[in-house]
Amino acid sequence: MTQSAPAPGLRALVFGTTGQLGIELARRAPAGVAVTALGRETADLSRPGTCAALISAMSADVVINAAAYTAVDAAETDRETAQLVNAEAPGAMARAAAAKGVPFLHVSTDYVFDGSGTRPWREDDPVAPLGAYGQTKLDGERAIQAAGGPHVILRTAWVFSAHGKNFVKTMLRLGAERDTLGVVGDQRGGPTPAADIACTLWTIARAFRDGDGTSGIFHYAGAPTVSWADFAEAVFDRSALPKKPKVNRIATSDYPTPARRPANSALDCGRIHEAYGIAQPDWRAGLGQVIDELETKV
Repeated sequence: MTQSAPAPGLRALVFGTTGQLGIELARRAPAGVAVTALGRETADLSRPGTCAALISAMSADVVINAAAYTAVDAAETDRETAQLVNAEAPGAMARAAAAKGVPFLHVSTDYVFDGSGTRPWREDDPVAPLGAYGQTKLDGERAIQAAGGPHVILRTAWVFSAHGKNFVKTMLRLGAERDTLGVVGDQRGGPTPAADIACTLWTIARAFRDGDGTSGIFHYAGAPTVSWADFAEAVFDRSALPKKPKVNRIATSDYPTPARRPANSALDCGRIHEAYGIAQPDWRAGLGQVIDELETKV
C-alpha cells in the first residue's frame, strides 16, 4: 500500500497500482487529492471479500477501480479467474461502497459489444460479447449497477501508455527489429491514452464530491477512429526509428487468436460530454507524449 500525504479536499481509494491506468492515476492526481493506492499485495481482486472489506474499513470520498484481468486470450481458458477479477470483485466492491454512500468508478471495455456495424457504439446499444473477457466485464458492469450506489462505468478501448504491455510499445519494439510488419487492417477503433482516462476519472470524482456527479455508463475513447494498421503507421511516423518499417495490412482471419476481437470498436462519446463536459481526446497528441517519454528512457 502507498499513501500520499494527507491533503484537504478529495480522499480517493484506488485499486490497482502497477497497470497502465493505476500508474497514470497516481501521476495525474490533482492538487488537493489524497490518494490511497492499493496494490495486489494488499488488494487482490481474485479475493473479492478482501477488497470489499478494505472499502468498508477505510475512509474515502470516492473509490476508483483501476485493476482488471485484461489478458483477453488467456481468459478463454482461465475464465474462473477472469470472472473473479472482472465481475465478482467489482460487484463486491460496489456493494461495499454503496453501503457507505461512496461513489464507485470503474473502467470497462468495448468488448461488451459484438463489433458489428459501422457507426460508433452508444451506451444503450445491445451488448453481445464475443468471448470470455467481454462477458466477464459485462457481468461486472451489471453487478455494479445492481449494487444500487452512486457509480460510473467508463467504457474505453485500445488503451496505451508508456507503461506495461500495449500496442504502441509492441510496435516500437517490432519496428526496430523488422523491415515489414503485418498489422490487422479490418478492425477499427479509437486508441485511448491512459493519461486521458486518468484525468477523466479525476474530473468525474471531483464532480461527485461537489454534488454534480451523474451515475451511469459512459463511453470514452480517442478520436479519430482508425484501424490497427493505421495506428501502427502513426506510431512509426511519430517515432525516431532510423528506418521506418513497412506496414502490410492483413485481415483478422490471417492473424487468428484464441479470442475473437470486435471489428468495430468505435465508441460514441456524446453522453460523457453532455454529463461532465468531457470532450473526446485526440489520441495523436497522447501518442506523441507517450513516444517522447519512451524514447527519453532509452
